[in-house]
Amino acid sequence: MTDRHDQLAAEVRVLRDRVVGVTDVVVASVDGLVITSETDETAGAEGLAALTAASFSIARRAGSMSSKGRLHHTVSQFTDGYLVARAVGDMALIGVLGDAGMDVQRLQAEAQESAERISVLLTAASGKDEAGHPHQ
Repeated sequence: MTDRHDQLAAEVRVLRDRVVGVTDVVVASVDGLVITSETDETAGAEGLAALTAASFSIARRAGSMSSKGRLHHTVSQFTDGYLVARAVGDMALIGVLGDAGMDVQRLQAEAQESAERISVLLTAASGKDEAGHPHQ
């Protein structure tokens, strides 16, 4: 594993550990490919990444069609828990599954901070700045 991959994995673990009720976390590309994850065998990293990308894509399209601006995150509440999808810049997403007791408000604050740190790690790994231009 590379140092950057270790840093991404550590960031995901921190998010999972800091918020009550979080059961699974994945960082995925916007097309649903796993970058790193902390998931149990119930959800599975690939499935959670695909669901995160799909739910975010549908919500982004709804925002575009209704001229509501840039989508930051989605929250799907179910009988027994939540699926939250948050943008990490333009290149990636954080997907979070939580149980019915998940602290959604705390998750929003923690996930925003995590997204900022993950974005820096992914941008450095790509060799491009946040605008997509090569580092000089």
